[in-house]
Amino acid sequence: MNPVNWFEIPVSDLRRAKEFYEKVFGYELSSHDMGSWKMAWFPMKKDEAGSAGTLMQSEGYTPSKKGTLVYFTVQDIDKTLDKIKKNGGKVLMPKKDIGEHGFIAHFEDCEGNKVALHSVK
Repeated sequence: MNPVNWFEIPVSDLRRAKEFYEKVFGYELSSHDMGSWKMAWFPMKKDEAGSAGTLMQSEGYTPSKKGTLVYFTVQDIDKTLDKIKKNGGKVLMPKKDIGEHGFIAHFEDCEGNKVALHSVK
């Protein structure tokens, strides 16, 4: 079993962030309110590898380029970085070869979070 099962990406404007991530990755995020927590959940498949997570707008959740770095798996890093730039994000580290493990890149989302990409090719 993988040790991580959930992640939360802090956002200031949930609507804007939800739209950004849906356009960049092509997912449909589902909106959920749990008291003062406003969330947009990434799609998740029970009993599948990997971690599920959410965009989170609530007191105490502040977007940042510091701290934990979440990696999203993508098929094509270059195409994804183009979508990021077209939708208000910034490339922080272009595509980098990490040998037998594939490729990575870092970006800043529309909220100011540092987030990453991983691809095997």
